[in-house]
Amino acid sequence: MPSFRRLLLIAPLSLAVAGCGVLYKQPIYQGNLMEKEAVDQLRPGLSKQQVAGLLGTPSVADPFHAQRWDYAASERTNRHGDTQMKTLTLYFENDALVRWEGDYFPEQDLELSQKSYRQFGPNLAKDKDKKGRR
Repeated sequence: MPSFRRLLLIAPLSLAVAGCGVLYKQPIYQGNLMEKEAVDQLRPGLSKQQVAGLLGTPSVADPFHAQRWDYAASERTNRHGDTQMKTLTLYFENDALVRWEGDYFPEQDLELSQKSYRQFGPNLAKDKDKKGRR
């Protein structure tokens, strides 16, 4: 009988702990992380190479619209799985930036970049490259 009592004690406790995932789901951010300072530096006339240096490569590369770059990002914030999408679209003519429109997640991008910096350091790829050269 002691094992049955133990089972009666462990079963509700296990179910209560297993149900915690139903109550809380971690926010998920996907897409390009863009610093507000980098986006603020956009100006007409920048080349694609300069824009890529500021913002990185676009998340959506459309071969049919080579003169348009889309930086897409999504954020899931609640336990229901509601997702908010934002897209920053840049338009080029003759490989020079002419205009941009849309939005991004400046607060979340800053928070995520700071967390990544604390966790992985300033230049993880460069650090690996330097180690390989020694």
